[in-house]
Amino acid sequence: MLTKILRVVKNFYFATGVGLLLWILFFDANDIISQVRNSLKLGDLETDLVYYDEKIKEVETQRQSMLGNPRLQEKYARENYLMKKPNEDVYVLVNEKNEPVEK
Repeated sequence: MLTKILRVVKNFYFATGVGLLLWILFFDANDIISQVRNSLKLGDLETDLVYYDEKIKEVETQRQSMLGNPRLQEKYARENYLMKKPNEDVYVLVNEKNEPVEK
């Protein structure tokens, strides 16, 4: 039995096949570790895709509601970009944690 196993292990094709398998599994550019890492990264990116799709829909609805209303456009510009009219002053209130104060 041991001699049969030794004969198989000493076989050139078996040794070459094992060497090739080890090379593919551990040393190649697309080895098992890289495949697992890429699979995990793909899962994270798919989660991000869902999040950003929701954000795009949210921004699109906000944009549609604002396009026809100049008063909402002015409110949005003042709140988000701190824009002002030429003859007025803008004061930004900040709490102790250095975060803008919500109204």
